[in-house]
Amino acid sequence: MTFPWLESRPASEQCSEFLLHTDWRELATFAARLREQGWGTRVSYSRKVFVPLTQLCRDVCHYCTFAKTPGRLSKPYLSPEEVLRIAQDGAALGCKEVLFTLGDQPELRYAWARDALAELGFATTLAYLEHVAALVLRKTGLLPHLNPGLMSAEDLARLRHVAPSMGIMLESASERLCERGGPHYGSPDKLPARRLETLRLAGAARIPMTSGILIGIGETRRERIDALLALRDLSDRYGHLQEIIIQNFRAKPGTKMQHAPEPSNDELCWTIAVARLMFGAQMSIQAPPNLYDGDLTDLIAAGINDWGGVSPLTPDHVNPEAPWPHLEQLAAQTARAGCDLVERLTVYPSYVRARHEWLADELQTPVLRQSDGAGWARVGRWCAGAAEPTYEDDYRDVPVSAVPRRSRIADLVQRATAGNELAESEIAELFTARGADFVRACEIADQVRQQAVGDTVSYAVVRNINYTNVCLYKCGFCAFSKGRTHEHLRGAPYLVDLDEIRRRVREAWERGGTEVCMQGGIHPSFTGHTYLEICRAAKQAQPQIHIHAFSPLEVSHGAQTLGISVQEFLIELKRAGLGSLPGTAAEILDDDVRRILAPDKLSTQQWLDVVAEAHRVGLSTTATIMFGHVEGYEHCARHLLLLRRLQQVTGGLTEFVPLPFVHMEAPMYLRGRARKGPTLRETLLMHAVARLVLHPLVSNVQVSWVKLGPQWAQRCLRAGANDLGGTLMNESISRAAGAAHGQELKPGQMQQLIAELGRPCRQRTTLYHDASSEQIERAGCAAALVKPYNAPLGSKTPLGPGRQAESAPHVRY
Repeated sequence: MTFPWLESRPASEQCSEFLLHTDWRELATFAARLREQGWGTRVSYSRKVFVPLTQLCRDVCHYCTFAKTPGRLSKPYLSPEEVLRIAQDGAALGCKEVLFTLGDQPELRYAWARDALAELGFATTLAYLEHVAALVLRKTGLLPHLNPGLMSAEDLARLRHVAPSMGIMLESASERLCERGGPHYGSPDKLPARRLETLRLAGAARIPMTSGILIGIGETRRERIDALLALRDLSDRYGHLQEIIIQNFRAKPGTKMQHAPEPSNDELCWTIAVARLMFGAQMSIQAPPNLYDGDLTDLIAAGINDWGGVSPLTPDHVNPEAPWPHLEQLAAQTARAGCDLVERLTVYPSYVRARHEWLADELQTPVLRQSDGAGWARVGRWCAGAAEPTYEDDYRDVPVSAVPRRSRIADLVQRATAGNELAESEIAELFTARGADFVRACEIADQVRQQAVGDTVSYAVVRNINYTNVCLYKCGFCAFSKGRTHEHLRGAPYLVDLDEIRRRVREAWERGGTEVCMQGGIHPSFTGHTYLEICRAAKQAQPQIHIHAFSPLEVSHGAQTLGISVQEFLIELKRAGLGSLPGTAAEILDDDVRRILAPDKLSTQQWLDVVAEAHRVGLSTTATIMFGHVEGYEHCARHLLLLRRLQQVTGGLTEFVPLPFVHMEAPMYLRGRARKGPTLRETLLMHAVARLVLHPLVSNVQVSWVKLGPQWAQRCLRAGANDLGGTLMNESISRAAGAAHGQELKPGQMQQLIAELGRPCRQRTTLYHDASSEQIERAGCAAALVKPYNAPLGSKTPLGPGRQAESAPHVRY
């Protein structure tokens, strides 16, 4: 059997051809191919809690047990306190969505409802819904999804400010079912035209919507196709239908349809396959797993990519006789179909990524804080820089083992191991790896690491000197810099004098250090002379120390203030003692992202030009990426590809250093404009994908123990990283952002951490040579650090040639 139009969606008149194929298995191969094209191996669900706000309803659907008459209820509405308690219990179990289920406008039928609403202070059920949804969002952070039935344009305009998504099932487009004897007779809100009008209004209001059909209530297959076509037309016009639910009727005791035959499993699978073929690869097709009594893998084979909402707390109030499967069971069934169970939000990833178009301003921050870099749900409580213990939930997305399988991602991983350059879209796809693909990517990256640099884990004894936290620039991610608009951030403004820099350099050498890493804010008084004087002071204090200093931004600033080229300034710095540059200030090498993060800093090309110029004058550099804020996987892919191509030309990159965004004190996070840093899965994948993408051009991948802590630094060392970075002695930038780590990880602690992996270790220099035996010995018996002195602003003259201030007395810890 062939369908010539499978490369594009069937036209309306072609959809009748599906009626010729009565066995869903004839369609399943094509449906599954489309599902995989659009969703890969992901089958999603939303971890939600259900709130039955009211079970009163003005409709009398003949199959429904959710709606009840006043005589069968003790109270008409849940109170705000009851709603909040359910939501809080759900939040404690990791739910991210609160689904409000309720009957259609019961106040139009029952005086009891009108009186109860008046006592609560509201005129309508929808007004009360707006109030409690806002309450839950504000108090718990759970994202409301509303299913209130018919809504006017005015209703939708109000409710979109408290709910990222809403839903209304079309159920059927057949007016025949609303006639006497039909299941919707006596239910004015089930008239197809009225429900389609609500969906149309929601599209005009730019609200992500859920809809779908209910099969087995007396409709024909032709009528199902008609209903799906009506939904498809609306989706094509507005783009707001984020999922189509194919739900099977279940006969319930006590209803008029209690003896009606239920649709067979084959009937459900046929309808799913047809829906997939009609809507194409990108639409989410959902079927509730608790209503299917067959093998759940059949539903995936028929074309679904979503299980809908699954609650660890509350029952399905619409189908209370059908309990939710345990998530572990659902994950196992999904894995049997060769897929991964992935948690999503109430809004699908594409709408999260386009949140400025689809979400009200008030909702963008709560959605962003619940999402990962692709717009899926953020799993676990771990955050970069946090000192909290690791919770069981943190491990859901980072398995250590899985049954291998053939997949597109597995093929991409294999291509990368051969040193082939992947396309940007292919690299971005690697960041989506989950389950078996995630495990495989990490394992292969570690094998590539072993082949490239062996099993030895290296580290350096380093002192960081952040000589000022005053900066002309206003980077949205930076909690370190201080200026007139930054007084509320951690720490007072300071400027370290040259005598204190000399003292810290001498102390670093005496404690076994081989490098001082010096960076700071762009102080208004700094010129190129300032950076030259810093280098000379450090070399004067200890000629053998390696100076690893000055970001490309600082180099560019220094050259500009002296009126010379970057090349000329780099040569002057090298003469003054500079040994290498940190490849910081890279953030994300994509100008669209950089305009959000730091609109006044170097452009992508300017950063690349400075680094390439450093390589040309004989100065090696590192390269970094700061990820987990506003970027998408495509931006990370672009960043890695640019670095790979730079290294092909210059060969000057010594290492790649992923820096997960520490969100706690970052201004852009506090203003609601950034995520909570990367997830654990994203963090581990960044190290693994970098190893694969940069192979064989960049030998070393370094893990930042400052941002990850020892436990997850170890895990990254099993996912492609080979270097533990520096001991640091003092670190200010990450700690200013809220990181709990960073003061110092002593050589003995480094060695212990590496030994726990069963791997050898070595103390290295900046350029990856072995440290001298004398420095290794000094590092092993280092004295306690003297407390550094950061002179407050106003206490001395700014740094510059011939301008120094007296250093303060030094106090030991």
